[in-house]
Amino acid sequence: MERGYLNLQWEGFSRQDDRLGIRNKVLVIYTVECSSFVAKEITRISDHMDVECVGFSGCTDNEYAVRLLISLIRHPNVGGVLAVGLGCEYVQAEWLADIAEKEGKQHAWMFIQTEGGTNKSIQKGVTLVSEMLDALKKTPRVPMTMSDLVIGAECGGSDYTSGLAGNVVVGRFYDSLVEMGGTAIFEEIVEAIGLIDLLTARAVNKRAREEIQYTYDKALEYCKSVRQYSVSPGNFAGGLSTIEEKSMGALIKSGTKPIEGVLKVAGKPNHPGLWLLDSTPDPHWMQFGITNPNDNEGLMDLISCGCHIVLLVTGRGNVVGSAVAPCVKITGNSHTYARMKGDMDFDAGRVLAGDCTLDQSAESLAQMIANVASGVLTKSESLGHKEYFIPYKYQEKQVTIPPKCTM
Repeated sequence: MERGYLNLQWEGFSRQDDRLGIRNKVLVIYTVECSSFVAKEITRISDHMDVECVGFSGCTDNEYAVRLLISLIRHPNVGGVLAVGLGCEYVQAEWLADIAEKEGKQHAWMFIQTEGGTNKSIQKGVTLVSEMLDALKKTPRVPMTMSDLVIGAECGGSDYTSGLAGNVVVGRFYDSLVEMGGTAIFEEIVEAIGLIDLLTARAVNKRAREEIQYTYDKALEYCKSVRQYSVSPGNFAGGLSTIEEKSMGALIKSGTKPIEGVLKVAGKPNHPGLWLLDSTPDPHWMQFGITNPNDNEGLMDLISCGCHIVLLVTGRGNVVGSAVAPCVKITGNSHTYARMKGDMDFDAGRVLAGDCTLDQSAESLAQMIANVASGVLTKSESLGHKEYFIPYKYQEKQVTIPPKCTM
């Protein structure tokens, strides 16, 4: 089929590592809860669409959280970083600013203790951010196409339309994105319970199959250990009956292309194609860090892997956005779309009504994504939703498959 979005093109922001960004943000990062107020006030007073605040509240070390923060500094949508610390926490602001400098980005850092307290720190921070914004106006612009994009997807607040339309349209778009040389990442392995044969059958090679099997087995053990599967009263109210039914709807958002392998949080795909993201805590620390405690933790995990845009598929509706990467909210329920049109970006329910075909809906979604990549704001961006969540969690940097015991 001839797809009208094959030749879409816009201008992106050139980065030192040769990746291209679709936004040019200044990220104000707090390194402990004690510096969060100052960081958030700097962001608020700066009053600029491209100034955002993220941070980690913990005072002690957590490798997962530090790795995630570093990945956000390196993200192609970020052009500048101001790290704000109190001074005595484990994660030191100067470390983060040094990483930004090595990435060729605008950078600065401060300790509130050294600056003399709240007001002086806020004043200095606002000045530093203003200087960064001026410098970022000179960022080189270069042509960018769908093949340059990394797109992530997850579901939240699913209902019966999620597996019939919302996730299905995303899956069809993902197939086209991969065909065009782009990169697609899907997650929520705990919402694939019961579907291991479908997952492993799509592995591109033996290594990918082993990674998928190990990741699935770990997720199943995790669900058993916390005595909870990823299905909720809201899902039941929306017409879903079992975790297996929800799993089938969740998996279809990955489309039909071969799965290249499994990524860990903050891991980067080493080539284009379709990838599975594992955000489940690793063995021995299963109880340390609930997997996807909320939608924004899942979105930040996807963004940490370099996603330019994240897709949040919701049957019952959602209002959140995300920091660093724009969030496009999709629903397969046209009633939800009509009721929450101020928050929802895309109505995939038109497929169920017979108003368009699946291919036509996927093409419309691709056009919307290209528009967002070229600078058009999503509903959450327009409203100022820039939620994030970075918890304590334990997870290894890469998939480590235990050796098999031989006799």
